[in-house]
Amino acid sequence: MTSKKKSSLRTSAHKDRFTVWLMLSPTIFLFLVVSVYPFIWISKYIFYDYNGFVEYFIGLDNIKRLFSDKLFDVSILHTLEYAFFKLITIIPLALIVSVLLNQKLRGKNFFRTVFFIPTVISAAVASLVFYFVYSPYNGILNGTLKALHITNMKIDWLGNPGLVMLSIIFVAIWGGLGNYMVLFLAGLQSIPDSIYESSKIDGTNKLQDFFYITIPMLQPMLKVILMLAITTALKDYQSIMVLTGGGPAGRSQVMFLYVYQLMFGNENGDGAVQIGYGSTVGLASSIIIAIITVIYLRVSKKMDEAY
Repeated sequence: MTSKKKSSLRTSAHKDRFTVWLMLSPTIFLFLVVSVYPFIWISKYIFYDYNGFVEYFIGLDNIKRLFSDKLFDVSILHTLEYAFFKLITIIPLALIVSVLLNQKLRGKNFFRTVFFIPTVISAAVASLVFYFVYSPYNGILNGTLKALHITNMKIDWLGNPGLVMLSIIFVAIWGGLGNYMVLFLAGLQSIPDSIYESSKIDGTNKLQDFFYITIPMLQPMLKVILMLAITTALKDYQSIMVLTGGGPAGRSQVMFLYVYQLMFGNENGDGAVQIGYGSTVGLASSIIIAIITVIYLRVSKKMDEAY
């Protein structure tokens, strides 16, 4: 009797495993096709000079070129600068907006929709709109500043090296705030109301509730949001490509924009397609992002263990 039960349990376990793998198979297949195969395909061309038509084996020349490529070094610094200032702005803003819209306010669903709408607009389309908003001659921004008697200067928001990064980051925040707001709202709504009710009995105020209840209870969601925000910021390039193409004078050049320009031709340069070297830069950029992600995960794990 016991052996029959064990046998039936084993059969049931095998069926469960088969069902799990069957359900996972479409995801695994897509992952292999979309991620693994392109990675293998690109890895091959690290050792080739390839322009899309003819390929020549050049050994380690692309890797040697990478280590002496000053433009790649500059693009790394600009990527880190862009990611840092975007993160320290968009995460606190998304948290504040989500906390406000989680209150019992009239019209909060309307405002949630308003903040979320930019996330469903194509980055290219939104960037094209902002390109005209930032226009130094007939742009809405300069027109508004003039109407408010702040300045009559024709400020070149995208052509001034001192302003271009700020202008690009604003577009990124406008387009991405809604995503993080929704995630924070999901985390806020998972916090039991009874905890806040107990704190009221103890005589705490809203600010104390925010720092001693809301923030600690949001830690698991905050870690996920930060990881998503870090990887997204490090990979951003679409808006920059539309707004500036990496200019002026390379001031807004970031890693994956450089990869795009190498793989598909740089209209601001010689226009040559360099798939071999572009693959090398792309893999190097991916490794940098992976290292930063691992560092973040380890730091967050140590912080969890400390507390």
